[in-house]
Order: sequence, then structure tokens, then C-alpha cells
Amino acid sequence: MNHSLTSVATRVITALLLISLVTACGEEAPSPDDEPTGLSDAQEEFWDRLERLCGYAFEGTLLEAPEGDDTFEDQELIVHFRQCFDDEIRAPFHVGENRSRTWLITRTETGLRLKHDHRYEDGSEEEVTQYGGDTAETGEPGLQEFPADEFTAELIPEASTNVWTIEVTDDEYVYALRREGTDRRFRIAFDLSGAVDPPPAPWGYEDTDALEPDEPWNPDA
Repeated sequence: MNHSLTSVATRVITALLLISLVTACGEEAPSPDDEPTGLSDAQEEFWDRLERLCGYAFEGTLLEAPEGDDTFEDQELIVHFRQCFDDEIRAPFHVGENRSRTWLITRTETGLRLKHDHRYEDGSEEEVTQYGGDTAETGEPGLQEFPADEFTAELIPEASTNVWTIEVTDDEYVYALRREGTDRRFRIAFDLSGAVDPPPAPWGYEDTDALEPDEPWNPDA
């Protein structure tokens, strides 16, 4: 009797395994195109807007700064979208003759990241560099916010509540900073109605090639 039950159970299990195998063989393998990119639809459109600027340089105007901070006052402010890769855009920010700053905007598995690459004239990194943060929300096609990350909080404790903002509209590229709970604010708007001549390479990037646009800047494109 036990032998008979064992035989029946074996046949049932074998049949179930065969059904599972047939079902599995009938399923289509997932397509690489179905894999998530980590970016929301709004962030994808934001990235597309940034890529439109690749290779061009634009002049900026200081709109807001903390009282007593004259870092950007009476200086020529130029952003140059100098290098663009699939997952990173490098945009040096020139302040007069100072070429120490490069904004790094990166696609990640969870969204977008903004970092500030600061270099000395010899190309070496400054002590305060690579600070910034990742997007915490999906954002909007024309605006993304980057709250300070843990690295930034450890490097610059007073900046732990920083939130950087980048806006890209048809007319302007805007870089802004606010420090929550304080009146510390920066806001610089770059005019996209016309491009300017690209500046020299930022410090530390002299050996890297700049992207050269195929045609003159067209703000209406």
C-alpha cells in the first residue's frame, strides 16, 4: 500500500515538473529595453534638455547672493557644456579668470546627481571638492533639486542642509543654491538666447577634448 502511494506521488510530482517546464519555455525572456533606467519621465526630459546644450557656452548673470559675499560680483560668468557622455555631463563654470569649478551632472540607478569638482591651477583637487547630492524626488522636466548628501555633510557640516537646484527652460539655464533654515541663497541665470565663444579648458581638464558642435547654436531648435 505504501509502495503504491509512493508511486502515485512520484507520478504527480513528475507531471507538475513537466507542466512547469513547458510553461517556463513558453515565456519570453525579458528584453534589455524593459530594464528600468533609474530616471523618471521628468528626469529623462530634463536630461534631454541638458544634452541640447552640449558643446555650447553661455554667459550668466548673478541674480542673488548672500549679503557680503562678492565672489561672483563684477565677474564674467560663463558655463560651458564642454563634455557630454551617456551618463555624465561636465559643465565648467568660469568666474572671470578663475577656472577651478566644474559641475558634474550624472545619471545614476536612482535618478540624477550633481557634484562640484574644484581644482587648483596645477590640476590637483582642492580640499573642498566633490560635494553635492542626488535627487530625492522625480522633479520636473525643467527643474531638478539636489539635497546635500552624507559626504557633503561630513566635508562641510554647515552645508548639510544645502539644496542645489538646476533649471533648464527655453530661455535660461539657472544654477541656484539655498541653505534650509538660513538666508544663504545663490542664483545665477545663463542666457540661452545666444551662445558665446567657449572659454579655455578648466583646470585639471586641459588634456581632455572638448565637444565641438556641428552647427552654430540655435535657441529655437
